[in-house]
Amino acid sequence: MANIAKKVSWSSRGDDRGERTPLLNGAEDNKQFSGGSMFHVGRMSTVDLEEEITPEEDIVRSRLKEIPHNEKLLSLKYESLDYDNSENQLFLEEERRMSQMGFRCLEIRRWVICGLIGFLTGLIACFIDIVVEKLAGIKYFAVKQSIEKFTEMGGLSISLLLWAVLNSAFVMVGSICVAFIEPIASGSGIPQIKCYLNGVKVPRVVRLKTLVIKVIGVICSVAGGLAVGKEGPMIHSGAVVAAGVSQGRSTSLKKDFKMFEYFRRDTEKRDFVSAGAAAGVSAAFGAPVGGVLFSLEEGASFWNQMLTWRIFFASMISTFTLNFFLSIYHEKPGELSSPGLINFGRFDSDSVEYNLYELPLFIIMGALGGLLGALFNILNYWLTIFRIRYIHRPCLQVMEAMLVAAVTATVSFAMIYFSNDCQPLPSDSTEEYPLQLFCADGEYNSMATAFFNTPERSVRSLLHNPPGSYNPLTLGVFTLVYFLLAVWTYGLTVSAGVFIPSLLIGAAWGRLCGILLSYIASSKSIWADPGKYAFIGAAAQLGGIVRMTLSLTVILVEATGNVTYGFPIMLVLITAKIVGDYFIEGLYDIHIKLQSVPFLHWDAPPTSHWLTAREVMSSPVTCFNRMEKVGTIVDVLSITSTNHNGFPVVAHTTGDDEPGKLCGLILRSQLIVLLKHKVFLERATSRLQRKLQLKDFRDAYPRFPPIQSIHVSQDERECMMDLTEFMNPTPYTVPQETSLPRVFKLFRALGLRHLVVVDEENMVVGLVTRKDLARYHLGKHGLEELHLSQT
Repeated sequence: MANIAKKVSWSSRGDDRGERTPLLNGAEDNKQFSGGSMFHVGRMSTVDLEEEITPEEDIVRSRLKEIPHNEKLLSLKYESLDYDNSENQLFLEEERRMSQMGFRCLEIRRWVICGLIGFLTGLIACFIDIVVEKLAGIKYFAVKQSIEKFTEMGGLSISLLLWAVLNSAFVMVGSICVAFIEPIASGSGIPQIKCYLNGVKVPRVVRLKTLVIKVIGVICSVAGGLAVGKEGPMIHSGAVVAAGVSQGRSTSLKKDFKMFEYFRRDTEKRDFVSAGAAAGVSAAFGAPVGGVLFSLEEGASFWNQMLTWRIFFASMISTFTLNFFLSIYHEKPGELSSPGLINFGRFDSDSVEYNLYELPLFIIMGALGGLLGALFNILNYWLTIFRIRYIHRPCLQVMEAMLVAAVTATVSFAMIYFSNDCQPLPSDSTEEYPLQLFCADGEYNSMATAFFNTPERSVRSLLHNPPGSYNPLTLGVFTLVYFLLAVWTYGLTVSAGVFIPSLLIGAAWGRLCGILLSYIASSKSIWADPGKYAFIGAAAQLGGIVRMTLSLTVILVEATGNVTYGFPIMLVLITAKIVGDYFIEGLYDIHIKLQSVPFLHWDAPPTSHWLTAREVMSSPVTCFNRMEKVGTIVDVLSITSTNHNGFPVVAHTTGDDEPGKLCGLILRSQLIVLLKHKVFLERATSRLQRKLQLKDFRDAYPRFPPIQSIHVSQDERECMMDLTEFMNPTPYTVPQETSLPRVFKLFRALGLRHLVVVDEENMVVGLVTRKDLARYHLGKHGLEELHLSQT
């Protein structure tokens, strides 16, 4: 069978900074290169992805300012992470020198790092909570005073203008920071962290600047009244904290504390990022166990038992830190009862009771949540494609965010203004900003409870306000309006999460279901508490959008403080996932696919057994000899059109066109360090090569310098380099007849970056990389292959 790999149009654009993030990364897929002492195997069929553009089409395209988007493309701008340790001589010598006590000390350091991750994540969560509370309080107080003043005098349009201006001002600050300073900080950050843990190197995703912009952005988004939450950015923030603390230095600040140097590699960093993501969930919801399960179910691709306990420890520290400092801030140092950054409030024992004959109703609500979640995802999918094509300039992105903020304020004001749902204001009311508007004295506008509040407080009121606090029309209108606003908001160039808007939408229609059931039932005592159905609806809606099951069950149970709901919530979430998956994927998977990320799922497509390693591998492969000429190495690394990251090392052969016998595998990053430190031999028979240690490679991690920054003189180009000591002499290999599912399982389970394909004589015939596997997926018409693109 002919090789069906595709050829793409290569770009020589690259990132001039230390960490190379080329627009098109050919590093994973080795293509042909001629010259030197390298060996090339096989050929690839070609498909030209570029089409000719007529003058008429060019005029139309320039007028629309459109960036084409095609779902059948897989982006080559993403590199892979090295989750497999390179067991070269340096690594093995270090490991063999280490005593049992040394390994125990390393394990203690891992626990210390996890504790620091939890502590710092909790501090960040506390800071976000306090600042959002202050800014939102100032905004709502000013608008409330204006509404009360102009309700009697007339001229409520001034209050509307004030509300819209304040919202737009906050959102403008956050959107400018994200669009112009650090675009990777937009959104919730969960898809990016999920990709990172899967083994995809997302540029700048765990940088210090990303963390700062993320925090500023989420504060401005929530204070600006957008239909967003704080939970996703907290997960991303925890991951960035983990990536920085575990390395014992900041490459952004160029500050090295000379700590934790052993953990400066992708394998260790991945585990700590998993702990950071879990600590973020724990700080957001007060759910340490839920944080661990979230990191396992939604994030981490690689897991072990000891990692589970370390992650749980980080989550516990995060929750405790947040609650401790919030209690001090609220001048209640003895009370640590606040469950987390997002407080649903506790359900008492009476309100959590349910009957077995209510379970079919909960399942129906789960199906409804799956349908509404699928609709949410479909609408957001098409909106995101529109944004990719037309709203790709930073100034347009900021303008759209400000427009959404102003429209949100306008719609909210209109809903409150035209609502006649007036409810008595109890003397012990917990409402933060009750609006009387046109209601009688002693009453408040219940629509304002939902709109004139932060989303977290609105969820709490829907879950805990007594029966009769809302009429059905108010809840129905609010559900429809907020659903559309949330669809429009998710994907803006702001830092924002989707958990709380989803919960708020579900709580609204869930409470509506509870009220309608109380009208239908002959005995109203069965349906006495609509808060119960608000909670079930919230779980169903969130499950229908993000498609999480086990972790979300535990998060909601921990956040509400009662396990009675555990079984019905699990039923609801499973139903919502089954129904939603029938129509479209979960929201995070959709956005990963829209970015054309080479994401590897748990298993290969079920109909892919007819493919073998020979059909999916990249070839020809650029190889090096054990003893290679420095000039040849420099020339290969300098080819920006391919930018390979892994090179098989082979025994010398007599002809350049013949495959070589595999001896090992060496990485671009290792060769860069060798060239930087001038590890050369004057002639092939010499053995006087400079000795390097693993510390030299760890000091350069993760931003290895580009080859263009390393000067090699003409005389040095004639020197030789012995790769034996630095290559991995035992790379993973597969025979060329191995089936795709078996190749996929080996590659995915071990977190590989390169998998060498050999023939029966151990000759290198190809190389399997992430993009070779990710381009096969199960489509509408069976097994489909994605094309490789530079965008």
